Amino acid sequence: MDRFEHTNAEFEQAIAECRALFEQKLHDYRASWRILRPTALTDQLFIKAKRIRSLEIKKVSRVGEGIRPEFIALINYGIVGLIQLEKGFADTVDITNDEAMALYDKHAQEALELMKRKNHDYDEAWRSMRVSSYTDLILTKIERIKEIEDLEVSGEGLKVSEGIDANYMDIVNYAVFGVIKLTER
Repeated sequence: MDRFEHTNAEFEQAIAECRALFEQKLHDYRASWRILRPTALTDQLFIKAKRIRSLEIKKVSRVGEGIRPEFIALINYGIVGLIQLEKGFADTVDITNDEAMALYDKHAQEALELMKRKNHDYDEAWRSMRVSSYTDLILTKIERIKEIEDLEVSGEGLKVSEGIDANYMDIVNYAVFGVIKLTER
């Protein structure tokens, strides 16, 4: 197995773990996240990433959960964000658990395909990065999403930047790299 195939397998394993948790939460809560408007979802991503950064700096968790579960949450909320962009938000749960899982799988596959293309071009550079850099890059992507949302509200729109979907994909991929690196430790 070459290094790219190894990365693909690690990515798929990380996503499988996230998918299993997502499916369990669907059982418990159904697709209650369907009511999240874009800004609330952005704030949820922000809370998770900010907690990771806080734990990286403080080195102590008083809640008892570590950094890795927060990266998993970022992956799942990033995929929820992609679903919400595709379908729009709803006032009630308007999809079945099976439909939610199909959408999850579709967007997880798209994230994998993007990672493969970028990993080829960047030649596995992520492996030499620090986990804390993933955190900072994710926080930067979230800040960009906030700016894009604000521009959309003001009616100005984007001039040259990628949209919210590209930022969600990058969040998912950086968070997967975080899960992989923390799993290796």
